[in-house]
Amino acid sequence: MTGRRQWWALAVLVLPVLLISVDMTVLGFALPYLSEDLAPTGAEQLWIVDIYSFMLAGLLVVMGTLGDRIGRRKLLLAGAAAFGAASVLAAFATTPLMLIAARALLGVGGATLMPSTLSLIRSIFTDGNRRRIAIAVWSAGFSGGMALGPVIGGWLLEHFWWGSVFLINVPVMVLLLVAGPILLPEARDPRPGRFDLFSAVLSLAAMLPVVYGIKLTAEHGLSLTAVVSVLAGLAVGVLFVRRQRALPEPMLDLDLFRNRAFSVSVATNLLGVFAMVGLLFLVPQYLQLVLGLRPLTAALWMLPATVAGVAGALLAAQLAKRYSTTALIGGGLLAGAVGFALLTQLGVHTGLAWLVAGFVLVGGGIALSETLTNDLVVSAAPAERAGAASAISETGYELGGALGTAILGSVATAVYRAGLPAGTPETARETLGGAAATAGQLPADQGGALLDVAREAFVQGLHVTAYAGTALLIYTGVQAMLLLNRKKNSVVRI
Repeated sequence: MTGRRQWWALAVLVLPVLLISVDMTVLGFALPYLSEDLAPTGAEQLWIVDIYSFMLAGLLVVMGTLGDRIGRRKLLLAGAAAFGAASVLAAFATTPLMLIAARALLGVGGATLMPSTLSLIRSIFTDGNRRRIAIAVWSAGFSGGMALGPVIGGWLLEHFWWGSVFLINVPVMVLLLVAGPILLPEARDPRPGRFDLFSAVLSLAAMLPVVYGIKLTAEHGLSLTAVVSVLAGLAVGVLFVRRQRALPEPMLDLDLFRNRAFSVSVATNLLGVFAMVGLLFLVPQYLQLVLGLRPLTAALWMLPATVAGVAGALLAAQLAKRYSTTALIGGGLLAGAVGFALLTQLGVHTGLAWLVAGFVLVGGGIALSETLTNDLVVSAAPAERAGAASAISETGYELGGALGTAILGSVATAVYRAGLPAGTPETARETLGGAAATAGQLPADQGGALLDVAREAFVQGLHVTAYAGTALLIYTGVQAMLLLNRKKNSVVRI
């Protein structure tokens, strides 16, 4: 494939990555409107947000290996059609459960898209330097999409109803279906093994109960149901691993994890996105419901983080020519930790300057580090396993995003509820959006007092999340610098 055609193909591959990452965060600004229109409980609201990422994380490995067998372009185009159809269903949902189901279907469609994009980049860009630049562009699309989601959502909510945040997916998917067959080559494993459906079922059955148990504990404390759920998921996970080791042609090649660069990079991606997405769940609500900004105005205040994320990803390829990859990965994560520390200064009435400065550091630092870890992942895996390796990497992304929303979001919710006085109406205790709706039905003095207390409690929860993100990124950055040291043996026994 010639140079110009390579870059046009890359432009097509960035489209689904951009949309999928937008969908991870676009609902943040729509949550107040969802709370008013569909009246979800606090648990339903979290499921609306994170079921999408859970399904992605659970199915990515399955779809990655499927793409290696049937063809990565074929899987990409099938996923585009499914993703567009699910977007229409989500846009016109009339109940919380209907929206949760539609978001789950979006996750299934997204899982068919994500593994194909990074693995096709491996096939299209065989030169190492060009591939690193291509991965930088791919990462810029992912990072930019995560931060651009609230901006797009804010603009749409100023002009349309909340369902419009899903309909934006449809024309992009149509463009992908038209341009994909023309610009993208087909790529597959020339000697694929048999697709093991039982392993696919085990992989999903292992992850979802664990995630559910963690969510349940974070929301309501330790319970028998939560413990049984986690233990059941772990037990299925052991069966999955044992089956992969026994099969001559496993669905998931566990030998990939013996490569230190691969395994540490995947863990770094997971932890970085965990911290970032957990806070992105809270910040749009802070801007709208605490500071009282309109959706579009609030979104524009987050635009510098979008620019920083794109810049960090694009700079990674150039900086790696002059500086140590290990130092850049660790430095980016530590810069993100400083950004999280700045967010602990947010207040009920002030905090925009701290928010912008903090998010610029978080967005730019994490994008810089994860561009380089993605390059390590793709380079470490053999070409015939590109789909599976890409799927594992992106599973780290999506699982990190899902758990970040579930765990950090649930912790913030618990702190919020603890900060409210006894006797607060249950709808106000569920979410800050519920408190705003309840306050609007009370006399002005009572409603104002309720909002003041609720906003203060919400900010306390946000501070706890920011402190957790600071500690997590410091740990991740130091771990990456120690374990990715190239002077050390690149093979790790598992």
